[in-house]
Amino acid sequence: MSESLFLPDEGATRMLGAALAAGIAPGRVIFLRGDLGTGKTTLVQGLLRALGFAGRVKSPTYSLVELYKLSSLNLYHFDFYRFEHRSEWVDSGFREYFSQDSACVVEWPERVAGLLAPPELELRLDFSGAGRQAQLTPHTAAGRDWLGAASKRWSQA
Repeated sequence: MSESLFLPDEGATRMLGAALAAGIAPGRVIFLRGDLGTGKTTLVQGLLRALGFAGRVKSPTYSLVELYKLSSLNLYHFDFYRFEHRSEWVDSGFREYFSQDSACVVEWPERVAGLLAPPELELRLDFSGAGRQAQLTPHTAAGRDWLGAASKRWSQA
């Protein structure tokens, strides 16, 4: 049960991120796929704003991970674009962040393919004219619930 949405601009991408905030919870993982510039970090900005984070949201391309401490949640935003070898994941010590105590958003999960458990939800962004096409695919029952909550919030926006 995948869902496809057209996002005409950055504002719509942020709104989709805000809709995804409806289902974020400790232990949840979402993979974000798409070429450079498709709006993965913009989507995370919308997600974090909807969760009440007012600070600066930046791409973790160079730091590899950014931690956002929210009232009842530690959200880790990963970007594995710079990983060239799977051994970099093993050596990073990031495995401990993927626990029932935190939520994780992962950009470029294909760089660590096979080393992470399947996410609850996967989102792919592709260029589509001047906008973006978003494809959301749940991989677990929790992911289906998450997608349902996000779809409901999206339709109300």
